[in-house]
Amino acid sequence: MKPVYLDETKTDAERVSDLVEQMTLEEKCSQLRYDAPAIPRLGIPNYNWWNEALHGVARAGAATVFPQSIGLAAMFDEEFLQKIGDIVATEGRAKYHEAAANGDRGLYKGITFWSPNINIFRDPRWGRGHETYGEDPCLTGRMGTAYIKGIQGNGKRLKAAACVKHFAAHSGPEKGRHSFNSIVSKKDLNETYYPAFEKCVKDAKVEGIMGGYNRLNGEAACGSYSMITELLREKWGFDGYYVSDCGAIKDFHMFHGLTATAAESGALALKSGCDLNCGAVYLHLMNAYVQGLISEEDINKAVYHVMMTRMRLGMFDEHNEYENIPYEINDCKEHHDQALIAAEKSMILLKNNGMLPLKKEEIKTVAVIGPNADSDEILKGNYNGTATEKYTLLEGIRNAIGDSARIYYSEGAHLYRENVESLAEADDRIKEAVTIAKRSDVVILCLGLNGTLEGEEGDANNSYAGADKADLNLPESQMRLLKAVCETGKQVVLLLATGSAMAINHAAEHCDAILQVWYPGQMGGIAAANLLFGKTSPSGKLPVTFYRTTEELPDFTDYSMKNRTYRYMEQEALYPFGYGLSYGDFTYDGLGVDQVVPGTDGYVRISVSVRNNSAVECEEVTQVYIKITNSLFAVPNYTLTDFKRVHLQSGEKKQIEFLLPASVFMVINDEGERILDGDKAFIYVGGSQPDARSIKLTGKTPLNSVIEIGGLK
Repeated sequence: MKPVYLDETKTDAERVSDLVEQMTLEEKCSQLRYDAPAIPRLGIPNYNWWNEALHGVARAGAATVFPQSIGLAAMFDEEFLQKIGDIVATEGRAKYHEAAANGDRGLYKGITFWSPNINIFRDPRWGRGHETYGEDPCLTGRMGTAYIKGIQGNGKRLKAAACVKHFAAHSGPEKGRHSFNSIVSKKDLNETYYPAFEKCVKDAKVEGIMGGYNRLNGEAACGSYSMITELLREKWGFDGYYVSDCGAIKDFHMFHGLTATAAESGALALKSGCDLNCGAVYLHLMNAYVQGLISEEDINKAVYHVMMTRMRLGMFDEHNEYENIPYEINDCKEHHDQALIAAEKSMILLKNNGMLPLKKEEIKTVAVIGPNADSDEILKGNYNGTATEKYTLLEGIRNAIGDSARIYYSEGAHLYRENVESLAEADDRIKEAVTIAKRSDVVILCLGLNGTLEGEEGDANNSYAGADKADLNLPESQMRLLKAVCETGKQVVLLLATGSAMAINHAAEHCDAILQVWYPGQMGGIAAANLLFGKTSPSGKLPVTFYRTTEELPDFTDYSMKNRTYRYMEQEALYPFGYGLSYGDFTYDGLGVDQVVPGTDGYVRISVSVRNNSAVECEEVTQVYIKITNSLFAVPNYTLTDFKRVHLQSGEKKQIEFLLPASVFMVINDEGERILDGDKAFIYVGGSQPDARSIKLTGKTPLNSVIEIGGLK
């Protein structure tokens, strides 16, 4: 007779409960490791939970490499990001079934993806910020939800299991992260750090949550009953599995000083609600049980959660709807084409004095200069797969120009070292760059960083700055090159490849055009060339603020949001959150605001028309901001509350509608409670923030209206 856990006529809850009952205590403990061993007598194969899919299936050979997450955020395009998530899950399934068929169940071969990273990019110095969707809770929650829905699918079974990380209030510094204690107020937690996680739990039904290395207000992120059980499970309704970051539980006794032994650390994590251990501490669970530190009931709860995830993935079904996805669909041309579109949508035109788009018929010579011009490394970001087709910026430009013009190329400078072997050698590189710049009609200068200069602790492998950035400046070697090239008097367009905001004041003043390309994925070079030569119009918007100086930032270890990000900053931005230019020209009119459903559970409807006045087909990101007046608890600046990407033909006009829940007009008090307060809510709708700097840069003033806060009660 077929056991209940294999009987597909039973509910998942019945099947998982039966499966847990069949296991011995030792077997149960073994399944709480990320590298869970097989239980042959129950027909359970070994399974390694650790896989990554930040912007494509990672670390397991060939896969489509999309732009790094910060670039995906710059698209402000939920529908397309969900499609990308579906592609990633499709490739993950194809690889998983092929590997399993060949008996390969090792690291990075599973379909539990420890992605996306939805931490708030609160400080541009954080090395892992490019893994996130930027600095804003609304954008982060919306983009994270879209990616999760794409990965998990809408079938009977999960296509793959997404996992949001790192819960909670984790965003650097990388050095010392194993002992760091994030001190965060209730207001900041509920206003900034928690909302994206809550949305991904409630709206996306994310299957996994990973805890960070840090303590939060003294409690370990992987050992806090109040955070994991009371907040996530009981208040938000999370019913998936909770996993520790890798090695985080051993930090309890090694660095945080919360426990004395590995057994005590494992007990604290398990009883708090951490189901799965990435690391080795849960090898001590039987010891903890013998010591009376944990009960079998504690173990059963965790085993139930991890086995439910495997059940939801169809691992105990005879057949599932994804098993016939062919291996051939992995890394295919159709997916590469989508990576190209993503790269085009992600890039942001920060400045254009009329130089762009370039006209090939008017150009006879082009100088492509810079350490990032022919760099494969900038295409990758981190947590990346292996691209089998890829194009550097130089290769993309060559493909676009063909034989119509002469292309000169010079590295110009080392990426970060001032003295390569000697200052004379560095000067030789700059002199070569100046020589070709003088001979060219246009200069394309390719500067920035790469994932080895800003990344995760232990990943950065150079002496420039390590994982986090020391400051917001370009390396001195690149600054000398930038100044020398600009001094030639030639037209210069800067292609800036970074994963974070930089203080590019000199470039903003002296370059004719600036295109932020991020870490653009395998098709990045083609995408940049398409934008440079007008085959496509730029449409990305900044998911982070570009500051003018490092000095205006608070201390890196200060987790208070005061003077951080566009919502709280006190100085004027160099380039503001939500900003990005286009080759199109858009006008807005007919703003209408009315309350559809009254009350604090109701909605406010906003309608507006947007028209493309230009001769080119292009896309616009319409953004909705609010500002609450006369409330001590209101965010000091503006708050993004909604957005939509709109495709417009030349001369086309579309009406757009937004439904804003009454909750977005509430404020967070010092106890972390959401309340109605203040007298008015100003609503702004347009292609950017309504701040003075955005208006100056774009020449456009968003439309605005006002509603009475009292009318929402």
